[in-house]
Amino acid sequence: MTRFKASKPSFALSAKLFSAKFFSATLFPLAALAITAGSAAAQDKGTLNHAPLPPLAKADDPSTPAKELFGRRTAPLPVASRTIGFYSKGCIAGAQALPINGKTWQVMRLSRNRNWGHPSLVAFLERLASQAPKTGWHGLLVGDMSQPRGGPMRTGHASHQVGLDADIWLTPMPNRELTRVEREEMSATMVVAEDRKDVDPNVWTPAHVAVIKAAAQDPVVSRIFVNPAIKRALCRDAGHSDRAWLSKVRPWWGHDYHFHVRIVCPADSPECAAQEPVASNEGCSGADLDHWFTDAILHPKPSHIPPEQKPPLRMADLPAACRQVLLAP
Repeated sequence: MTRFKASKPSFALSAKLFSAKFFSATLFPLAALAITAGSAAAQDKGTLNHAPLPPLAKADDPSTPAKELFGRRTAPLPVASRTIGFYSKGCIAGAQALPINGKTWQVMRLSRNRNWGHPSLVAFLERLASQAPKTGWHGLLVGDMSQPRGGPMRTGHASHQVGLDADIWLTPMPNRELTRVEREEMSATMVVAEDRKDVDPNVWTPAHVAVIKAAAQDPVVSRIFVNPAIKRALCRDAGHSDRAWLSKVRPWWGHDYHFHVRIVCPADSPECAAQEPVASNEGCSGADLDHWFTDAILHPKPSHIPPEQKPPLRMADLPAACRQVLLAP
């Protein structure tokens, strides 16, 4: 199937940009310089012939990137569920899998084995999926959650490490079960217009507003990340009453094919590092949104200075308990 062109800049971010301090501060145009180029992870195709990754020659080397270690763990640690660390620097013990098929959801990109999360996340997704028909969608197409033991991923995300993040495609589930080929190769729907300043009116529907609103109104949801053009559309289309949920919806790079839901630290996870609560305002003013649509953001001038490459996370960068989660049989 045809693959859509990746949005610019990519939403593949460094862990630093996902820090709580950064999100609580005002976002500014220079942040774009820290974002690496690449295609949106929701659009990257999977594979029908998945093969295990080869063993690492130096798995015990402290310099080995943690993503290579966690990416080779294909099953969860079978203990009581608990989230450890921050969304972009941590892991999860006792992860639970979202079943790949439900009455009102289907999991995409099965070859990635990223349909794992804390039971609170799994319960939220099942709860939201059950509401989908009321929003005008038959059901949800669920993208990446976390790996079986969380941790950094080899591709696609800086967060999604602790089983509390999930990507939901901006494509309603069809009224049939998708084939394996479709799950690995079909593309999510691009809802942002070509000029990046608004949504595409030929694609955007009231059901998009309704499903994002339903997600944001769930009490376990901390934040939802969407493309700035989608945030602009939500502010416009949300109506004049019952707008408090908009405060949870945050504009961020990419996120034009899916919306990214992040839930709060569960009560059973004292080692989970919570993110600062969002501001109570709607985030719909010119001061909140206008800078996202400036030429400096939409059409950045190429730099003659290569961006500094942030080194990948090592095990020493993660909470100490994550080493136990990784190495336990």
